[in-house]
Amino acid sequence: MAQRPPTIQPAPGPLTAPQRRYMAVKRALDILLAALGLVLSALPMAAAAGAVKLSGPGEPVLFRQTRVGRSGAPFTLYKFRSIARDGRVTPVGRFLRAFSLDELPQLAQVLTGTMSLIGPRPLIPEEEPIHSLRRAAGVYVLRPGLTGLAQISGRDRLDARRKAALDAEYLRRLSFSLDWHIFWVTIGKVLRREDVEDKPSGGAV
Repeated sequence: MAQRPPTIQPAPGPLTAPQRRYMAVKRALDILLAALGLVLSALPMAAAAGAVKLSGPGEPVLFRQTRVGRSGAPFTLYKFRSIARDGRVTPVGRFLRAFSLDELPQLAQVLTGTMSLIGPRPLIPEEEPIHSLRRAAGVYVLRPGLTGLAQISGRDRLDARRKAALDAEYLRRLSFSLDWHIFWVTIGKVLRREDVEDKPSGGAV
């Protein structure tokens, strides 16, 4: 028997009082951990930038794309470039993607407040069906994250409706304990290279 798609349950309100208090703690942790992450990843980022530059002379090191952020406002997301001019993933890009190293420039966006370490992954504006589901659930009260509940629950293997359902669940359950769980599960999945598929950077990846 086919499994019924999950139902998107509207959030009872943007945030509960305990969640609003946690948001201040969450922002402080974002600043602390993003700053630490940028220091610890300075050499890997320099090496990644050099490898990307050598893999495509004359092409930009960073990939830029408009995504939808908090309150539905557009922002520019940055990654290390992993796609060649012909649309194929480069060997360097494949390695960076396998370990999510292409996402490291987004630590700077966490530091500035455009993103959070943990939250719903930012979508491109054209993904209107998922935007509609997220808006109905109140998800855009949150900053987009480097990783999130959908990322540790299947990532590239999930369909759009399932991702949106998990984003809504994250909002309902928002707490330090959930973020802590997502953080450590993400590290394990990155090290094991789970649920990653090579595809053009045109969606919520």
